[in-house]
Amino acid sequence: GLVLGVYSSEKDDGAAQFTSAGDAFDRLVSGKLRALLSLCGPPLKKGKTRIFHGLHQDFPSVVVVGLGKKNAGINEQENWNEGKENIRTAVAVGCRQIQDLEIPCVEVDPCGDAQAAAEGAVLGLHEYNELKQKKKPIVTPQLHGSAEREAWQKGVIYAEGQNLARYLMEAPANYITPIKFAEHIEQKLRSFSNVRVHIRPESWITTQEMGAFLSVAKGSAEPPIFLEIHYLGGANTNDSPLVFVGKGVTFDSGGISLKPSSGMDAMRADMGGAATVCSAIVTAAALNLPLNIIGLAPLCENMPSGKANKPGDVVRAKNGKTIQVDNTDAEGRLLLADALCYAHNFNARAVVNAATLTGAMDVALGSAATGVFTNSSWLWTHLYEASILTGDRVWRMPLFEHYTKQVTDCPLADVSNIGKYSRAGGACTAAAFLKEFVTASHWAHLDIAGVMSNKDEVPYLRKGMAGRPTRTLVEFAARLSQDSHN
Repeated sequence: GLVLGVYSSEKDDGAAQFTSAGDAFDRLVSGKLRALLSLCGPPLKKGKTRIFHGLHQDFPSVVVVGLGKKNAGINEQENWNEGKENIRTAVAVGCRQIQDLEIPCVEVDPCGDAQAAAEGAVLGLHEYNELKQKKKPIVTPQLHGSAEREAWQKGVIYAEGQNLARYLMEAPANYITPIKFAEHIEQKLRSFSNVRVHIRPESWITTQEMGAFLSVAKGSAEPPIFLEIHYLGGANTNDSPLVFVGKGVTFDSGGISLKPSSGMDAMRADMGGAATVCSAIVTAAALNLPLNIIGLAPLCENMPSGKANKPGDVVRAKNGKTIQVDNTDAEGRLLLADALCYAHNFNARAVVNAATLTGAMDVALGSAATGVFTNSSWLWTHLYEASILTGDRVWRMPLFEHYTKQVTDCPLADVSNIGKYSRAGGACTAAAFLKEFVTASHWAHLDIAGVMSNKDEVPYLRKGMAGRPTRTLVEFAARLSQDSHN
């Protein structure tokens, strides 16, 4: 199969404006493609397709997809590069049509941006069907033509990174337990000589005095794991690393503060923070990015047993602060508190944590963007600029003292794990809680609860767990590595 792009007509005559690959193919078939398109009715709108069969022996089926305006660039209102998003969407739609025709291989028009085209193809075709007997046919996307091969390959690696996060988040919680998660990531990194993976057991977590993390883990029969990854891509292995921290609750029942049963199955993806940061490091290693990255993922389940945290219990974090656990379903911040304390051992250039932390984040932004709380405008700028390129957007949220007071005004301990006006500004009070465990001057907390899954909002992702914002984390790391190079 072949997927070709066509731009919206600038003029009223409606003549199709092909990409250079489309033009070349049209010449190859003596202008038949253009003639057929004009016979098929009005010009193709963005993301819409037409399928033609029998035009050329090498490509029995050709899908033509609408790319929108030719010179679409950065849209200030939307905070993304519209041209790149249009390509990702169009290519994904085209590749899925080839898949529906059960054609095993598809060549993809680079559409003027081979990286975006590759991302659209590889993200658009991905589907978790490991456990089904009936599977969709596997389709292998390839670049059409020989130009832009390097950019295409980069796009494939970016998309495969996000697909790894999607795989981990979508898999059932009895398949991705804390130890299985850690082993899966270790296996993905085995072939890189400049990566060290440490799978820390419960005994190590205890010696580190991570009382907050352990208090969540003790409610489950599954033992906790602290996954620590060192990617040494920098020119000097002693250069200050970028530290990624990810919340790794492989199933979240809510504990004693039990969640409603409706939709609880989706809490298999409550390790989305760990999935995205670990996948970003796998991607950075595949791209051979010239910087050092450390990944930290506290992994456990949050279950309601006789050993579980009880509302009102007080636990002690690694830095000595006591925490009143007023709601056992606000458990992710307990894991992160200890992991963030540990992150300060590494003299980091920046500490970035990601977590499906609060339902309040989903209420605030929905699935449009990841909420970012940060104490560093430098760090914010890098994340924001990266997200414009990836189309996986971020939006800055406040870290006001106003919210800190709501978690530090606590009857029994130094901090409470929920704000005292429980429903008000829930994502902001959660961020304020985390800030109590951070002394680094460049720290960002990404609340990814709203972008955890996809219904139909991102057209180049199928329904299911989204693996967002893996590509933005990778692009951010790539920008940071350029910074250190310069």
